[in-house]
Amino acid sequence: MSSLFKNGKLKKTRQQESKNNPINTGKYIQDSLSANLDKIHQKTGNSPDVVIRQIKMGSNSDIETAIIYIEGIVDNQSIQEFLLESMMKDDKKTKVNKQNALELISEDMMTIGNVSPIHNWDDLFSTLMAGDTLVLVDGINQVLSASTKGGETRTISESDTQMVVRGPKGAFTESIGTNTAMVRRIIKTPDLWTESFKIGRATNTDVTLMYIHGIANDQVIQEIRQRLNKIDIDSILESGYIEQLIEDQTATPFPTIYNTERPDVVAGNLLEGRIAIFVDGTPFVLVAPALFIQFFQSAEDYYARFDIATSIRLLRIAMFLISLIAPATYVAVTTFHQEMVPTTLIVAIAAQRESVPFPAFVEALLMEITFEILREAGIRLPKAIGSAVSIVGALVIGQAAVQASIVSPAMVIIVSITAIASFATPSFDMAISARLIRFLFMLGAASFGFYGIILCILMMVVHLCSLRSFGVPYMAPFAPFIPVNNGDTVVRLPWWTLRQRPRLISVNTIREGKNQRPHPPASRGMVNRALEEGDNNEA
Repeated sequence: MSSLFKNGKLKKTRQQESKNNPINTGKYIQDSLSANLDKIHQKTGNSPDVVIRQIKMGSNSDIETAIIYIEGIVDNQSIQEFLLESMMKDDKKTKVNKQNALELISEDMMTIGNVSPIHNWDDLFSTLMAGDTLVLVDGINQVLSASTKGGETRTISESDTQMVVRGPKGAFTESIGTNTAMVRRIIKTPDLWTESFKIGRATNTDVTLMYIHGIANDQVIQEIRQRLNKIDIDSILESGYIEQLIEDQTATPFPTIYNTERPDVVAGNLLEGRIAIFVDGTPFVLVAPALFIQFFQSAEDYYARFDIATSIRLLRIAMFLISLIAPATYVAVTTFHQEMVPTTLIVAIAAQRESVPFPAFVEALLMEITFEILREAGIRLPKAIGSAVSIVGALVIGQAAVQASIVSPAMVIIVSITAIASFATPSFDMAISARLIRFLFMLGAASFGFYGIILCILMMVVHLCSLRSFGVPYMAPFAPFIPVNNGDTVVRLPWWTLRQRPRLISVNTIREGKNQRPHPPASRGMVNRALEEGDNNEA
């Protein structure tokens, strides 16, 4: 009986020691190399791209070592030159014994940077799938991880979505390391801080938060950090996943987070106090907080003279309004307010619509839906024929519809002008919002005429004023009105007048020193006299 109680007590003691010592649990790496390799084979399903290279080390070749990596996502040259060659040299192999194996491999043989030890299986598989190379030694319950990320990546090319005439041409790629490095090449300050996250239970996608310490608002940084930490999803395949999971308002057609694939745009927003969110696998970087007027600004506005930039911005805003209300205005005029149009013009429009069997609203609805179908088809088709099909399709269908008396020629002109105006918006997300809201304006015009259009505009303005982007009012600096920050909104004043950053975004609002206005040291007349005196002396 005493031995039975003793055995039971001993079993309970071992169980308690196992709980207190987590190394003995299944979450941690074992001492046996063969058991560890079997675990890796089982977890990866014997995938052929998981390469396992076994090496025998020690003076008697009695220490078994394994190097494991995944083909295609590692830099093979680094593994060959800085790992395998140094470990397989005879003078290095004989120095190794079981007591100093990992330490000697880490300090003397692995001539590659960023070597870290790993103790549990979760970290082992996450680093292996991220492109690191693992070194396992028989008899040691620890693994060395060497950073060897590589593989084929897309080279830096010109942006396809945000074209500029003047300015840098390089755009982000799908590699998060390349993208953050491109921003660091522009902003060369140690205050440019980054924070890394792993989001996605299956994808373990790398997400990097970037901001300038001392300029960005700490409350906004903390809010973005909390929202990123709350994300619990199996996959993050593009930055659009992050955008939809952290935005303030979901029931709105307007984008509340800005996205771009241009490094100079990200750098400019960081210098204003905003925060950038990089997602591995996509060239589009998120920028927050975002303001409504920001979606009508282009990078080229800051490289051109202020008068040119201001005129182009006014043109963009006018085109946005045209893309919103042009079809609705036509419907309201032809249905309710014929007296507001010159007589000759309204007579010409009435003569065109005489054979059209549909009311103006149905006519506009048919043409808008047809054009949206053609635009979507042109995007999905191959580039070689996509543009040709969309343009030819619009011309052919428009001409055929006019000849068949389904729509009037004036309606074709209105829809064409609306489509061209929608392309003038720099932000694709804001242009899509206008395409959706346009139908609501058409419905309001068909119901109440100009009163319906004004009602829709008031509702849209109230909705815009109610939006927030990480606590910052979406319509700032118009609502609330901040006079000092209105120099870079609808108009763009000269650089020497833009002394302050946006107050609601940054904590350090001083951007530049005083008296930055150019003051030439000599007038043009003095220069001309000096040149004339020089010519006379030479004569």
